Amino acid sequence: MANRSYLFSADSVPTEDDIPKPIRCISEHNWAIPLAHQLLVGYGTTVVPSMIWSPRIGIAADYDRGAALLRGLLLAVGQGLEEDDEFARCVKTTTTHLESQRAQYFLLETGEMVSLGDEDPVAAVERLVSADIPAAVASAEAAIAGENQEWLASVRADWQEHFASFYGKALYYSFPE
Repeated sequence: MANRSYLFSADSVPTEDDIPKPIRCISEHNWAIPLAHQLLVGYGTTVVPSMIWSPRIGIAADYDRGAALLRGLLLAVGQGLEEDDEFARCVKTTTTHLESQRAQYFLLETGEMVSLGDEDPVAAVERLVSADIPAAVASAEAAIAGENQEWLASVRADWQEHFASFYGKALYYSFPE
């Protein structure tokens, strides 16, 4: 079994007492919290109760702004991959699915990934929210603005690692309607 990060959407955020309904499945990614997931939760980012695990290790963020950032970066990355049909399919699958599952918030479940290291999972999520995600957003914004070309070239070279997640209406963890 692979450990994964899970991305969902909902029109409200989880509380200590309840989870949102409905919860729409967005994406899962094996063995990492990929750049795409980090960018999608890049604006209005806050730690919330997990919908799957008991520690407070969920992340909620603004859906529309995160989706716009990812679309912008995919356009910038694609400027060097015009002949790559696999990348084009990845972009189409991703953007189509994001549009069909649109809600007010992205909800990122990090439990399987932050539990792999030696760091306390709650501290690991706090670091993601306070440092890692803002750094990824700043790099993506700079690349979209035509700056940070070295970073953009590295993302382009390993685009599968950053963007080729599974997108679907049912994930390993799904929630009944």
